[in-house]
Amino acid sequence: MRRLAWFAGGFSGGVFLARYGLPGDRGLFCAFAALGLAFLALALPWERRRRAVAFLAALAMGLGYDWLYVHQVQQAAEACLGEGDGIRTVTLLDLPEESDFGARVTVRLEGVPGKAVYYGGRELLELEPGQTLTGPVRLQSAARVRDEDISAFTSRGVFLLVYGGDAPQAGPGTSGGWRWLPLRAGRALRAELSLLFEGDAAGFLAGILTGDRSGLSEAASAALGEAGLSHILAVSGMHCAMLLAPVSFLVGRHRRRALFACAVPLLVFYVLMAGCGPSAVRACVMLALLLAGPLFRRESDGPTALLAALLLILLANPFAAASVSLQLSFAAMTGILWLTPRLSAVMPEKWAGRASLRAVWGSLSVTCGALVFAAPLSAWYFGFLSLLTPLSSLLCLPAASGAFCFGLLAALAGLVCPPLGHLLAWPAALLTRYILSVAGLLSRVPHQGVYFANPYMKYWLIYVYLLFAAVLLMRRRGERRRSYVLAAALAVLTLALTVRLGAERYGGDLEVLVLDVGQGQSVILASGGDYALVDCGSANSWKDAGETAAHRLRAMGCGKLDYLCLTHWDSDHVSGVPGLLARLEAEALLAPEGEAGQEAVLGTAEAGALRRVTERERLPFGKGTLTVFPPLGEGESNERGLTVLVSVGDRDFLITGDMDAATERRLLERWELPEVEGMMAGHHGSRSASSQALLDAVSPETVCISVGSNTYGHPAEEVLARLARQGCTVCRTDRMGTIRLSWNLEE
Repeated sequence: MRRLAWFAGGFSGGVFLARYGLPGDRGLFCAFAALGLAFLALALPWERRRRAVAFLAALAMGLGYDWLYVHQVQQAAEACLGEGDGIRTVTLLDLPEESDFGARVTVRLEGVPGKAVYYGGRELLELEPGQTLTGPVRLQSAARVRDEDISAFTSRGVFLLVYGGDAPQAGPGTSGGWRWLPLRAGRALRAELSLLFEGDAAGFLAGILTGDRSGLSEAASAALGEAGLSHILAVSGMHCAMLLAPVSFLVGRHRRRALFACAVPLLVFYVLMAGCGPSAVRACVMLALLLAGPLFRRESDGPTALLAALLLILLANPFAAASVSLQLSFAAMTGILWLTPRLSAVMPEKWAGRASLRAVWGSLSVTCGALVFAAPLSAWYFGFLSLLTPLSSLLCLPAASGAFCFGLLAALAGLVCPPLGHLLAWPAALLTRYILSVAGLLSRVPHQGVYFANPYMKYWLIYVYLLFAAVLLMRRRGERRRSYVLAAALAVLTLALTVRLGAERYGGDLEVLVLDVGQGQSVILASGGDYALVDCGSANSWKDAGETAAHRLRAMGCGKLDYLCLTHWDSDHVSGVPGLLARLEAEALLAPEGEAGQEAVLGTAEAGALRRVTERERLPFGKGTLTVFPPLGEGESNERGLTVLVSVGDRDFLITGDMDAATERRLLERWELPEVEGMMAGHHGSRSASSQALLDAVSPETVCISVGSNTYGHPAEEVLARLARQGCTVCRTDRMGTIRLSWNLEE
């Protein structure tokens, strides 16, 4: 089976090389070059020749296949954009789900390769997979959304976004066919879980059984993530193994053909029901090969099975190479196959005679193996790494297995005999509450995670990897075991120093950080150990403003937020508040009078934290004051928002929210504002804000514009010209990322 490993590895390497290193047609040139090297490799000795030829030929095939897929699928799909809008027919490929402005569903356009995401009204929620929709649509590329290249869609095989018009005509299509049975079964399972369980228990069990996390509250989801337990909800090998355990017991492990015949269809059905995520497909292929090996008199081989799974996923869609979940899943399994056996070999000899200690060491070995390659990816993509993952996995994985089994049995029994379902639901609910409680407790442990918003943390991570790599290279077992202890101690010591160094980096008398949250606003203010956050939201769905703000504040050494100020209730200023407050407590939440839809925000705040601002408030803040001005405008929420001025000595920074020029004039007429060192451009650089009158009154030296991909034309050219005439230094988050301004009183 090692030949398959070399071939699958070469093909996958070619696809990854094409996706990340060889844009355009250079991949095709490199494919021919690899093919030429494969012919030269024929001159090698027999053993090396087989491997080299298999790898290089597969590398050429991977590069060529990616080039062909781009031209025959992606570019063919995007060619529809040139045809303009019109009447189109689409077939639903999934269950519709709610969106911010209605509903969305994955579809296939008639006569167009690849998949698309269809956005329409809430009437979509009544449709079934397999049904058709015919009506006027507007098409957009899924690879580039509002001037930003993203891979969230293309990694799932989606190359077009389809925006439906009014009153599309629905048809039956093939909605009653067997093809859609797994999706219908998944929906029925989730519906039964919602009847048997409540709140986060139902959401957690739906996640662990079907991979659907939408039922989890923001607080529960954040707690699982901060405790390093999010991987429990990604359908993977653990879930598939638990599903096959009763089948193996009933059929018998020695009846290999019968076991293979029963297990593989069940695995395929389950993976289809769970949405065919990369981790689920990987687990299905690896288990299928594990079961098939003895039938063909082949020894089961972990690396071969892993690479074969990767080969099949990339054959279906080479763009899946950019999927974060795929990279994390395969990195974790690679670490388990490579490192876990080595860690098991250094288990203390006195532990070998005690089953409980062997189990603990085995759990820690598997978790550390999974982390060794997945941790850098988590740091890169999420900017966070939980230090408690080994402990949380040790405490919760056995309970997760029990929750999976009892939850599945309860849901299946409930469909046939509701009383039996409720009886079996009791242990599942108990185990689920235990897991969520442990996650909540661990997420509140001080310094439970590493935040890579600290710019020095990446160097610490590199140092730790080099440190443990040196230990692994040691030959003597006894020396290696003692060196692990020394390496761990050095890692902890250097981590403490790195955390302190990162916090001291923000040691100015006044620190202002304008966070890069896309088309939205979130501004951190810090002075003398006090922290305030003004707004926390984004209009770009791929930006999590709450998580971004919480991680940055943690990296600055903030244990509790002193003030959370919301200038107004628009989504691009408050959408991240639930996620923020799920991770970080705020002593005071200052906001204007209520707006429709604010309940989702206020529901996450501590009782008594909310303060409605109706008069000017001067609040103590570090080495200065935080002044919050009440709303002065009329009409839309933009004009009925708060203004925030932070002053430390003679240093001032002004935030006016989204108010327009007329409201800015009212602000100047009612209150006397000082000249400021910095200010936020009003309304993300809209031409209706940052008026000449305001600029003349406060004379800012630096103006920050919080802006991202948008269709509003922000920032407006006339505003940029106005700021240039004023002599302001302009900083933009869409070009500079997070902006940091720092002032000291002695300067």
